[in-house]
Amino acid sequence: MIAKLRVAIFMVSLAFVFSAAAQTTTGNKTPVAPKQPTSAGDSKQGTIESSVEKYLRNVYAWGPAYDVKIGTIKPSPIPDLLEVPVTISMGRQSDNAVVYATKDGKFLVRGELDDLSVDPFADTRSKLHPGNSPSIGPEDAKISLIEFADFECPSCRELDRILRDFMPSHPEMRLVYKHFPLTEIHPWAMTAAIASQCTYQQDPSKFWKIHDEIFDAQDLITPSNVWDKMMDLAAQLALNMDTFRACMASPETAHQIEQTMEEGRALEITGTPTTFVNARRIIGPDKVLLDQYIEFEK
Repeated sequence: MIAKLRVAIFMVSLAFVFSAAAQTTTGNKTPVAPKQPTSAGDSKQGTIESSVEKYLRNVYAWGPAYDVKIGTIKPSPIPDLLEVPVTISMGRQSDNAVVYATKDGKFLVRGELDDLSVDPFADTRSKLHPGNSPSIGPEDAKISLIEFADFECPSCRELDRILRDFMPSHPEMRLVYKHFPLTEIHPWAMTAAIASQCTYQQDPSKFWKIHDEIFDAQDLITPSNVWDKMMDLAAQLALNMDTFRACMASPETAHQIEQTMEEGRALEITGTPTTFVNARRIIGPDKVLLDQYIEFEK
């Protein structure tokens, strides 16, 4: 857990903090000029690699227990700035990021490079596919919310309660639900996802009913009773129980859930709920940000 936290701090810092540094100091704080390579090319890159690793180890207190690897350095879109991939690992925890270094090895930039001439949401938009996923609202809506969620996730339940109040007053918008059960930490989430998918396949109009019922009963569902709970909900919705049972047991249904999970992984989703408002990402049940993005898109 400690290793994971420290790696996470590293990633946040690299993603959001911009600073120029990479100065080596002596006891009297006088900057020391970077060591010049004895030959061009590989020798200079080797100097940059060692300087970047030394600096990052110092900033983040990565001792011998941390394995820091510098990948192949290559030119960045900005002249005189090199792209330096970094991988940090400790035990089974591992993460990676990119930093940038000047060609003379004097300065390090932690952050992201954005091309101002390119739509910043184009790549995300190309990976969002409403497809045949459960949805409410017009298909040609100007504003769409695509939500990746997990039925066992408390934050997803909180977002669900926000959206229950929100969507009726915004009939012009479209909400699309995508399954993303976090099976490593939520043992009954996949079963619930499959049950809701089977409900949707049998009667699309009843998907949102079982969706709400599962979230409402979240505290009462356990790994040992989830199957019975799903059967009870299906019966309450007057579904054909033989069809429902067959669907629950079918590998194809699980495959359908896995397909939406693959969509989420392509979007680098790691937590739920993650919602996209016209490709703008919101992590968590953030009503203030939701309102802000929707107002902007109107």
